[in-house]
Amino acid sequence: MRRVIVTPGGVEVAETDAPVAGAGEVLVRTVLAGICGSDVHAVQGRHPNIALPYRPGHEVAGTVEAVGAGVTRVTVGQRVVLEPFLPCWECKQCRAGRENLCERLGFFGCGHDQGAMADLFTVDQRRLHPVPDSLDWTQAAFIEPLGTPVHAARLAGGLTGRTVAILGAGTIGLLTLQVARQQGAARVVLTARSQRSRDRAAKFGPDAVVDATAPDAVEQVRRHLGESADVVFDCVAEQSTMDQALAIADKGGTVVVVGVPPAPVTVPLPLLQDSQLRIQGSATYLPEDFAEAIALLAAGSVTVSELATVRPLGEAAAAFADAASGAHVKVLLSA
Repeated sequence: MRRVIVTPGGVEVAETDAPVAGAGEVLVRTVLAGICGSDVHAVQGRHPNIALPYRPGHEVAGTVEAVGAGVTRVTVGQRVVLEPFLPCWECKQCRAGRENLCERLGFFGCGHDQGAMADLFTVDQRRLHPVPDSLDWTQAAFIEPLGTPVHAARLAGGLTGRTVAILGAGTIGLLTLQVARQQGAARVVLTARSQRSRDRAAKFGPDAVVDATAPDAVEQVRRHLGESADVVFDCVAEQSTMDQALAIADKGGTVVVVGVPPAPVTVPLPLLQDSQLRIQGSATYLPEDFAEAIALLAAGSVTVSELATVRPLGEAAAAFADAASGAHVKVLLSA
């Protein structure tokens, strides 16, 4: 079978042996696998937790090809989506239902021995969620990325009636915008660095889109909101965006760090204390976030067809280049 492997030399498609499902495992045939921003950062050597070489692919929708002994959650032929983090199920966090914070956490497709950018992969049955027939394959491929803003909004305490700023207009930023709208945020303002990204974001109904590179970007966001932001989602998570996020949330607001920071940042602790600001980390999602993501997509509350660009698995190198170019929102590989 074919498997995408990312090495220091680039992205290649290799021929490998097909895996076999062991006890409690499921063999899944990939239909669509998404290239995440973290995959692009890893190729560029900018991801803090992924070393090369690695086997990418943690955003995936596919069909059950075979099941190992003891599998009861899914059946052969069923459409499924992968919840990719791999908890130990035994530590303090897992016992408390916070398996996304597992103290011995692994992550499928990010340093794991398998990734979903392949014809086939095996995974523990507990990591799979059935996909309803009402969702097409593109929608199914967005369940995992949509789980991220759903989880972030939950950690923020919900968005109904609140003023919201979103920094970054990539996949997660645009999905966060739709989640904020669906939850009934009072006003939503988004920032982006390129005109292309700003034009694209404007189609999804923010109250305003601001040039993130403008010297007065913070003032513009606050003016469009009519006040400071109750919640700021930093979907970029660099020093410049964290500086902006704290200024936009001043005073009394919450900054949710959604993007994976490529490097450490500093925060002005006196401002944090004196303005009673909250910085909230948001780590992936939980099963209830996947369930809500599925419901939002099924109801048409979140639309994703305009966000997707599809390439065949054999063109993985070109697909990664597309994802890094900024010209596409979400690039999917079709196996």
